[in-house]
This record gives sequence, C-alpha cells and structure tokens, in this order.
Amino acid sequence: MLKIKSFTFNPFQENTYLIYDETKDATLIDPGCFGIAEQLDLLDFISKENLKVTQLLNTHCHIDHVLGNAWAKKTFGVKLGIHQNEKPVLKSVEVYAPNYGFREYESAEADYYLEEGKSIQVGKEELSILFVPGHSPGHLVFYHEDSHRAIGGDTLFRGSIGRTDLPGGNHDLLLHKIKSELFTLPEETIIYPGHGPETTIGFEKLNNPFVGKSAIS
Repeated sequence: MLKIKSFTFNPFQENTYLIYDETKDATLIDPGCFGIAEQLDLLDFISKENLKVTQLLNTHCHIDHVLGNAWAKKTFGVKLGIHQNEKPVLKSVEVYAPNYGFREYESAEADYYLEEGKSIQVGKEELSILFVPGHSPGHLVFYHEDSHRAIGGDTLFRGSIGRTDLPGGNHDLLLHKIKSELFTLPEETIIYPGHGPETTIGFEKLNNPFVGKSAIS
C-alpha cells in the first residue's frame, strides 16, 4: 500500500512529499528543505521508518520546490527526474535565488526526463505521469490509481489554482489542463498540493472559483 508523508519547508511553506510502500523504497518529490534543521527533519523520518530513497522527482522547478535538490542528490545518491520543459526553469533558479535571500542555494541539473503517459515505480506501486502545464511549462502530476491519490504540485489547491503570472505561465492552458487531466479523475481522488491542505477532485469540481461548477467563464 502506498504511503504519503508530507513536510512543510522553507519560507514559501512548500509541501515536500515522501512516498513509499512496504518494500521501504521511497521517492522524494519536490524537496523544498533548505538549511540543516529542515534537512534533519526529513532525515529523522527516513531513519525512523527505515526507508531507502531511490528516486528524486520534481513536479516542476520553481525555487520553492527545488531548494533541496542538490542536497538530496548527494545525500541519497539518487538521480533527478523532471519534465524536459522544466530545464530552463530549473536553470534560472541559480540566477534569481539570491534575490529571495537564498545566497547559499546550490544548483542541481536534471539527470533524466519524465514523459507524460508513462509511469514511475515506487516499490511495488505504480503512479501515472500526468502532464498539467500552465503554472509552469512542464508541470507534472503523479497519480496513484489504486488509491485515487495524486501529488499535484502547484496545479490545483483547495479553493484555488496555481499562479500563472510567472515566466512560462499560461492561465488559459492551466484551466484547460485541470479540466481535461485532473477533473477526469474519480471525484474521490485526493490531491496533495504543493502548498496548503489536501483537497479532492469532487470538492474542487463543485466549489473551486476558477474551474469549479460556479466558476465565471
């Protein structure tokens, strides 16, 4: 059975996810940990659960989701997977990180690219790779069909959606992809977002002011 553990890191209050099953193989998604205290928080959980991190993935590559990439690659000896369209987004972080106060940010290049329609393996569990750009040009969502749960990054939040005013953002595209990729999932599907609390597809289809039933078209 797939287990999902969330951590809230850095000044952006970003949700980092560790997913694993009974094999103890774990995948780290969007490591936003920055600084020793946050790194130790993550390491402590991994040690207590006797996990082995075998995979590092980014849903997308904005600064708050990649602050711990270099540290994770070195600490766990894993390679980084992103969507190819996120390559320039990831590269740009090293340029603007000091402007956000992250003067000690260490960049990390992607080692391979994830493709929509394919899947990732976490122990015995399989997650589908969904392509949901708009917040960023290569944004991915990882969906576990057996338990109807998804790591959604900054696509869909409880009562909101990802911002689209950053470079590479596209508001109309994000609305379209949420409706065509996420809203076609079962309504009981739980979305684990990049910020804030969990939500469900059913709740957002009914209540979300941007893409829900009462949204202004």
